[in-house]
Amino acid sequence: MRAKLCSDRGRWRTTIVVAAVGATATTLAAATMRAAGVHLAAGGRIPLAAFAQFTFAGALLGGLLVAVLNRRSTLPRRRFTQIAVTLTALSCLAPAAAGDHVSSKLGLIAIHLLAATIIAPALARQTTH
Repeated sequence: MRAKLCSDRGRWRTTIVVAAVGATATTLAAATMRAAGVHLAAGGRIPLAAFAQFTFAGALLGGLLVAVLNRRSTLPRRRFTQIAVTLTALSCLAPAAAGDHVSSKLGLIAIHLLAATIIAPALARQTTH
């Protein structure tokens, strides 16, 4: 039981770290795009803090998914990867449909892919094969 508790703590520590790294990266990417003149908007301008908040929340939900799959799935890494790829693709549909300009759509999709590239592999490594 003690080994499981330690592995759960390590998994959540990794989740928090990757959430912070992802949130920082997406916020910096959004700030850089704005500085370059890309108007990041979907039905109105998106505040920079929203990039950090949503990325952090998404990573926490990913960590929760890993915990559930580790307990309930016989193939948690495979299931996590399938779900992460599907959710990443679906998350790109929203900016593609709602972005105010082509540059906004492409920028927002790039930010979604950046977050997924940082978060998903780190969380996949937290699964119990």
